[in-house]
Amino acid sequence: MLKHSWTGIIEGFYGGLVTQIPPLDLAARLGSGLLSFPVTHFDEHLAFDEARYREHLAWQASFGVAGLFAAGGTGEGFSLTPAEIDAVVRVAVDEVGDQVPVVAPATGGTALAAAQARAAQDAGAAGVLLLPPYLTEASQAGLIAHVDAVCRATDLGVIVYSRANAVLDDVTVATLADRNPNLIGLKDGVGDIERMTRTFAKVGDRLIYIGGLPTAETFALPLLQLGVSTYSSALYNFVPEFALRFYAAVRAEDRTAVYGMLNDFVIPYLDIRDRSRGYAVSIIKAGLSAVGRDGGRVRPPLTDLSTDERAELSTLIDKIRP
Repeated sequence: MLKHSWTGIIEGFYGGLVTQIPPLDLAARLGSGLLSFPVTHFDEHLAFDEARYREHLAWQASFGVAGLFAAGGTGEGFSLTPAEIDAVVRVAVDEVGDQVPVVAPATGGTALAAAQARAAQDAGAAGVLLLPPYLTEASQAGLIAHVDAVCRATDLGVIVYSRANAVLDDVTVATLADRNPNLIGLKDGVGDIERMTRTFAKVGDRLIYIGGLPTAETFALPLLQLGVSTYSSALYNFVPEFALRFYAAVRAEDRTAVYGMLNDFVIPYLDIRDRSRGYAVSIIKAGLSAVGRDGGRVRPPLTDLSTDERAELSTLIDKIRP
């Protein structure tokens, strides 16, 4: 029997209805700390491994993270079927939804993304992350229509991910924020300083701003000055204590600590990550295995790290572990 999630459900007595957590309350919670995208575990046949995923989620939730995004980029959501995404989200809500907000993905074209937003609400998720549409390019007017449709499909708070073929300009973000009360956040996957400055100047704190570049720690300190007060840490998957220390140093604007940790771990880690396309996900699962938690394999079209690269990563991790 599924547990009720405080992040997705508040039981009320309004005609017997169950109401979702207000989007602004979700925004406040997500903006209060570090965020992360748990990996999705697969068995030897590359099928969803629910038991190992549950174990990972319970471990992740135990460190005080502000939000977990199920079946996202690090969770290989792009390699999951819609039915698998629904299963992953429901498992996440059931396992840790009473401890931490679980945000579900909405992917693909407009009709599919809207359907997934409705499914997320039905599953008890706390909110929705709207990822870029698959393959096709679109005008800003088209992207407005896309985001509008997904926001209208759910009562949940929606965060839109600006990257790839769905980069939103400042006017578009302002228009969407005005038209959609349940649009609560912008996740930036571009790192364009002028674009973010224009957006924050126009929209201000109407939205929360989430850093979403690969290995977001690299950009966290400079983006803080642009209103990006939190970010999603893939590193949190396998070195959560380090990720939280890093986040605390960023929020304190402790440049000495931030650059020390960049030099000691993050930059050498990036050197391994950048050796092959897709390693931004593969290296996270390899990191889990390196700390004894069995991240397993990635699904095609991604490829796993080589044996030598895994050994190199393990040596690097050992330098920062207590």
